Amino acid sequence: MASGDGLLNHDLLPGEKGPQDACGVFGVWAPGEEVAKLSYFGLYALQHRGQESAGIATSDGNKILIYKDMGLVSQVFNETALNTLTGHIAVGHTRYSTTGSSSWQNAQPTLGRTSTGTVALGHNGNLTNTAELLDLVHERYPETDGELRRGNTTDTAVVTALLTGDTNHTLEQTALEVLPRLRGAYCLVFMDEHTLYAARDPQGVRPLVLGRLDRGWVVASETAALDIVGAAFVREVEPGELITIDEDGLRTQRFAESKPAGCVFEYVYLARPDTTIAGRGVHEARVEMGRRLAAEHPVEADLVIPTPESGTPAAIGYAQASGIPFGQGLVKNSYVGRTFIQPSQTIRQRGIKLKLNPLKEVIKGKRLIVVDDSIVRGNTQRALVSMLREAGAAEVHVRISSPPITWPCFYGIDFATKAELVASGLGVDEVRQSIGADSLGYLSEDGMIEATEQPRERLCTACFTGKYPIPLPESQHLGKNLLERPGDSNGCDPGPDSELEGLLDANAPLVIGDPGRQE
Repeated sequence: MASGDGLLNHDLLPGEKGPQDACGVFGVWAPGEEVAKLSYFGLYALQHRGQESAGIATSDGNKILIYKDMGLVSQVFNETALNTLTGHIAVGHTRYSTTGSSSWQNAQPTLGRTSTGTVALGHNGNLTNTAELLDLVHERYPETDGELRRGNTTDTAVVTALLTGDTNHTLEQTALEVLPRLRGAYCLVFMDEHTLYAARDPQGVRPLVLGRLDRGWVVASETAALDIVGAAFVREVEPGELITIDEDGLRTQRFAESKPAGCVFEYVYLARPDTTIAGRGVHEARVEMGRRLAAEHPVEADLVIPTPESGTPAAIGYAQASGIPFGQGLVKNSYVGRTFIQPSQTIRQRGIKLKLNPLKEVIKGKRLIVVDDSIVRGNTQRALVSMLREAGAAEVHVRISSPPITWPCFYGIDFATKAELVASGLGVDEVRQSIGADSLGYLSEDGMIEATEQPRERLCTACFTGKYPIPLPESQHLGKNLLERPGDSNGCDPGPDSELEGLLDANAPLVIGDPGRQE
């Protein structure tokens, strides 16, 4: 099963994993609309944000139905599955794991009981105080049932437990009490049988937008998802804001003071180029990064080529500013994602050609400028430079449209560890030697920030600078497998749960919250 990261360019080598975002979230409240299909297409537009699992929950006002599985959106859902997900409210999710392993138990939306029904929740981001929140669950709700006991090891399951544990308040009241306790990056889209909710952390690290349909409302991780379902962009969900949408309309409440620190790497690499963040088109920001890169690191050459596809806008900008022709020197196989079939040793040695192949007649004898958005471990660039030289390139000059990545992210991007980040241990010339390039130039931090047209103080640049806008806990309370470490207890029983196993085995949606159903 391919993981669908054909959109990405950091996974060109077998076994090589580049920066991955946590997830994409989508929510819709639209009586009279096919909300499951709207969610499907919304998630399809957000597939680049997570390719490990996908799920959709819907409500018709009486019960919640959910369907989720491992794989791409197009692999998880078919027409039959979508037709069974009836209702006028939906929450959708596509996942890449940053807390908790990539497993079916950890697929979202998560489910939990409330005093008045059920909650289904999808989360994009990564919490930094998960251990503290889990202690709170054990302290307040020691008998809490739900996904934690069924083997879910994500921070999302912890939030779900907190939202469902208070039997004395409505879900909205509980959310207003729980949200200020969360630390880190989070965009939450959740619902009960009657109401859709959306919340964004006080720093607004990850994007979340609000859109309007003729007969309803949409919330989504990126504006591109609004476009695909025909929703008009209204505004961004504000940092520290909780939005509530029901039959009485839309209302908004602030649960925390806004302290914006949006992720700059969304502009560099993560977001779709046709998305707009904080009023700035991502494609244009990337083109401008390329222009500034050309001014900062000029070199005499014959051709500017991108590493497909996310290096393309910056390569266009570099060519525009330098006057050196832009060309496509590499052909990408769009149908190869991360392969789950291990290549033979012979193919592994040629691994990058599974996904990229040079146009020899274009690059032979040429002095090339190869533009990429970032360097993580350096393995991909090393293989790429070698391949281009083998194909006859006279010179290979690598240009990177962001500064060196020297720090890990704890806010929803699964980078390599600090020890694996090639730039954290080597200087620019040492990295150049490591990848075999004739020269190497990174865009400056100032150049990157200016290209976004955002004030520096409203951006998170932690992966480049080590300046984390949200305080981090002790190292033992961080990490993807925080709730899966030997000796740790999250109160879960990892054994099979017949109700949830039935979803996977019977390949049918789970009915939750039916008033006539006995527990």
